[in-house]
Amino acid sequence: MKIRDAMTRDVCMVRPDQTLRDAAHMMAELDIGALPVQENDRLVGMITDRDIAVRAVAEGWGADTLISKVMSSEIKYCYDDQDIEEVTRNMSDQRLRRLPVMNRDKRLVGILSLGDLAREGSTQDDAGEALCGISRPGGQHSQTAQRPH
Repeated sequence: MKIRDAMTRDVCMVRPDQTLRDAAHMMAELDIGALPVQENDRLVGMITDRDIAVRAVAEGWGADTLISKVMSSEIKYCYDDQDIEEVTRNMSDQRLRRLPVMNRDKRLVGILSLGDLAREGSTQDDAGEALCGISRPGGQHSQTAQRPH
């Protein structure tokens, strides 16, 4: 099975010059925990509800702080034509709960989350494998590994 068969296609994005309030409002409205950040039609980062709570609020930054100050700019992603098994192994190894999905022209075409994997009957083992790896503490993308800039 390919990533395009499991990913969420309807993706809303924010810009780095918007505020944390804008991102949090959009997350609440859409009932999601992460938003891709785009600039000039290119993916430049990701902002999560956890980034807002653990990075920004913990540092005492307010709701008017720019997304660019808090977002993760080192973006891990996958391609829509990759095999799910390969990508879930990478998600597990790198402890990632979701990945932006790009086409081969490097344009954002979706998001792949653990929830997407769990919903696909043939990928439930992959979702379990990814969850086991992701649930280990620490890692390159943990909140303690990347301090705000």
